[in-house]
Amino acid sequence: MDRSEKITAPRARSRKRNAVGFRVCNSAAMSQSTSEKENSAVTVLKRAIELDNDSRFQNSLVCYQEGIDLLLQVLKATTNDTKKIHYRQKIANYMDRAEEIKKHLDKLKEDGKYHEQIKIPEDATGFSYEKLFKPYLDQFVTEVWVEDPYIRHVHQSGGNSQQSSSLDEIKQSLQSYGVTLELNHSFSIHDREIRFNNGWMIKIGRGLDYFKKTQGRFSIGYCDFDLRQCHETTVDIFHIKHTKNS
Repeated sequence: MDRSEKITAPRARSRKRNAVGFRVCNSAAMSQSTSEKENSAVTVLKRAIELDNDSRFQNSLVCYQEGIDLLLQVLKATTNDTKKIHYRQKIANYMDRAEEIKKHLDKLKEDGKYHEQIKIPEDATGFSYEKLFKPYLDQFVTEVWVEDPYIRHVHQSGGNSQQSSSLDEIKQSLQSYGVTLELNHSFSIHDREIRFNNGWMIKIGRGLDYFKKTQGRFSIGYCDFDLRQCHETTVDIFHIKHTKNS
């Protein structure tokens, strides 16, 4: 593919994505013991506080919500009255903070002032597509637009024929999950952005090609992108009202 070619997926519809995702999460939670759920809650809520302190409010809100859900499950399984009081107080405190963040985010979006920037350092790990995009995918997302002129390397897809074949395979696979993938090609546009129809827009300096190639199929990070090293890049996140008023 020519380096200036753009691949656009203007309408990717899914009515099953969220339901499937929640089923997977709940299934995993159900298999955990009460102590494991409590440990998971502590880990997630600790991360929520870290993100909160870094002003990454959308990400912290997601972690607060997940941590609260885990604590509610722990509370439900607890018979000790003293522990119940402790858990209820913790849950109330976290819910209050989550509500404050939600109101703050709603105000920023309403005023068209939301802008978050994430800097991914060279060789960093822990920046999978799921970690990056999950906080902005909610039950209202039914369409996603992807514009990226550099989906061309072997570890993404290689060559025009191989690329077309790979994309067709993805298209057919997505169709079985109720997702419609449409592709358009351009040889002139160089912009890189991902837009969700709930108002979020994400711009990545390197586009989707910010992962480094692994040394082989059995290398750490080949399947789990959270373990794959990244190229240095910057991620800018806006709400659509911000882009309209800029």
